[in-house]
Amino acid sequence: MSKTKQAKRPLTRSERHTRMVNRLWLLLSLVVALLVLYLLSIGEKTGRSFPFIFPIGGRDSVLGGLQTMVERKALWDDFSSSMICVAMGFGLGFVTSLPVAFLMAWYTPVRKIIEPWINFIRNIPALAYAPLIVLLLGVGRTPAVVLIWICTFMTMCITIFHGIRNIDNTLVKAARVLGANDVDIFFRITLPATVPFILTAVRLGLSAALTTLLAAESAGAQAGLGMRIMTLKGTFETDAMLGYIIIIGIIGTLLNTFVDIIEGRLTSWQEKREEA
Repeated sequence: MSKTKQAKRPLTRSERHTRMVNRLWLLLSLVVALLVLYLLSIGEKTGRSFPFIFPIGGRDSVLGGLQTMVERKALWDDFSSSMICVAMGFGLGFVTSLPVAFLMAWYTPVRKIIEPWINFIRNIPALAYAPLIVLLLGVGRTPAVVLIWICTFMTMCITIFHGIRNIDNTLVKAARVLGANDVDIFFRITLPATVPFILTAVRLGLSAALTTLLAAESAGAQAGLGMRIMTLKGTFETDAMLGYIIIIGIIGTLLNTFVDIIEGRLTSWQEKREEA
């Protein structure tokens, strides 16, 4: 017989109140953002001259600009191309950063060799060496993926490394006294204690992937949200350009929410500071 699923615990009054307050704050934040956007867009109506007018209504609205890009059959191609680049670059960054971070934390010679170069390269803006990668790899999706991989690798590797270094060494010493070997210590102490730092690295890595998108697609890309923003800037199509920027922001928010859900399931044991 199949096991019956455990019923969800009903929310307490305090939890329902907290959830309602959070939704009200989100609504207020949205209203404030729309108000600021409206104030920035009334320059045409008041006769004031601004170098850039935020479009929110009428023919030149953001939705109108995005509709124009749909009619040009560019929006979906740009979105899918960017998401493929982000997925591939972030995936490579995550897969390579995990073993390197653990090796750096466990073995001093590895750390002494690799850490200086990570600190050196991660402080260089991606836009600085993007043309060099294009010259080496040619145009297309490959240089964008490689650039995102480099940036996400640097961010996640150093975050996971410092997380491992912050593990309480007393636990490791106690495990060794009880006869645990390196494999037992890794899977029973190091890995569980590092999960919150790995999730933080994932959060920062996704952010780095999206913020690198403009630099990654500005040189050599045939399609993509970042490439299109640069193109629209040149043609002064501010409505569609703002729409693309908003799309990137929405993608980042959804990814961050997804990581929050995973974090809540994997680190429910971790104590968190209560909000005031």
